[in-house]
Amino acid sequence: MRPQGSIATDAMPTTSAPTIRDIVYAPSVPELIRQMRRKGQLGFFMDAWRDYGDLPHLKLGGREMFLVIHPDHVRRVTVSHADNYDKLETYDIVRELLLGDGLVASRGELWRRQRRLMAPFFTPRAIEQYLPVFVADTEALIDRWTRLASQGQPIELGDEMMLVTAAVILHTMFSTESTDDMLEIKGAVETMIRYVASGQQSPIQLPRWLPTPANRRYFKARELVHHYIAALLAQRRSLPQDQWPDDLLTKLMLARDEQTGEAMSDALLRDESITIFFAGHETTARTLNFLFYALAQHPEVEQRMVAEIEPVLGGRTPTVEDLKRLPYTLQVIKETLRLYPAAPLYARDVVADDQMDGVHLPGGTRVLPFPYATHRHPGFWPDPERFDPERWTAEAEAARHPYAFHPLRGRQAHLPGQQLLAVRDPRHHGHAGPALPPATQAGPPAAGRHGRHHRQQERYADDHRAKEVSRCPANEANASAKRTDQRRVSSRPGRTKLCWRKWPRTYNARACCQTLK
Repeated sequence: MRPQGSIATDAMPTTSAPTIRDIVYAPSVPELIRQMRRKGQLGFFMDAWRDYGDLPHLKLGGREMFLVIHPDHVRRVTVSHADNYDKLETYDIVRELLLGDGLVASRGELWRRQRRLMAPFFTPRAIEQYLPVFVADTEALIDRWTRLASQGQPIELGDEMMLVTAAVILHTMFSTESTDDMLEIKGAVETMIRYVASGQQSPIQLPRWLPTPANRRYFKARELVHHYIAALLAQRRSLPQDQWPDDLLTKLMLARDEQTGEAMSDALLRDESITIFFAGHETTARTLNFLFYALAQHPEVEQRMVAEIEPVLGGRTPTVEDLKRLPYTLQVIKETLRLYPAAPLYARDVVADDQMDGVHLPGGTRVLPFPYATHRHPGFWPDPERFDPERWTAEAEAARHPYAFHPLRGRQAHLPGQQLLAVRDPRHHGHAGPALPPATQAGPPAAGRHGRHHRQQERYADDHRAKEVSRCPANEANASAKRTDQRRVSSRPGRTKLCWRKWPRTYNARACCQTLK
């Protein structure tokens, strides 16, 4: 029920000044459960914004927190007073069970040291060397979809995007060649992420030593991932350095701190490897998934984007330089990130008492910057639910508050060439927080989808094994011809309506795969 004097979405202010209502919303536990079931987590928080203004003060199950929505407040939490909003208790479970001391979860001097070490590997120029990997994995996906289209087979777009982004990251990170290894590591890391996400959101925390199915799956997955990375490190150290693969793991192994000359420990190499996978896999897959959805819903945008791409590429393999000549395509991607940020909320802990527009924030409370709401704030986004790439012209961006858009967990969203590629820059996650904000965001596919998800991976593996066995000069010629005959796959959601918690599940490949003339 809305409190007296509350305002609905269409009545919210259209000025840029924050709307503050110094009212604490503290539903009882039964009422909280009822609302969460009825609205979902995202709907619940969106209603809190509409009812309580730009800095809602919530008490949920004994936990005191504030939603941070207005761009002025986002800037205070993530930039101007970032030292007072740190990754403390909120991130303990992420550090303990998933990322260790990796760049996303570390803080203080360790974070600054790791950022110095890793920054050179994620510049646009450094990323360029991996473009052949991106292109090869994308072409393998196109080949797969073309075969499925010829057979009238449906595809699960979300799983397909998860598979291709995992392939790109594992190829660039570890030079993983075996399809079986790739699928095994991908599944194990996703199991770890899912376990952490479900544990954060569960009101009842069972001891980890209990042999529950979830605990056993998690520890088995963690052992597999840790053993795989340890074996890779040992294998490389048994060889001369000039025989090490030219991938990200080798670069991390050879990195030395300019101030101390120290190298990363094996534990830190493992943590950063998992962090890179975590930071770039699911978030990129979600963004691609929603990009396909947006294009299917707005064919005029798709047509204009294709009309921009075709003359630039002319049927050839793209290069990094080509990305600079595709401004409208970049606008489409930014608008997708605005409406569908991969992390709708992220978390920070208040170190010492602070104030925002007269509202007292006690030390020890939690703040949740809320990009999903910020990106829909009517004071900064006219007609905010409309998908409109024209919001991203240079003139429009220059006139807008710089923190009205923060899809990369607090960093200003500069999206150069590397953001169009499958590997995301983990520096954007370093001081800003995880792609999986504690107690706010669901992980990979839910437990009920394990069987179907596993079958999808098996079919993917079978396709790749068949391709490896049947590779011949004639097939290579066909691949070359395919690059000339550009194909695309466009998602067709049909009657399924998209929302944050339930996006379109299945698309028919025969209806979607078309040849561009």
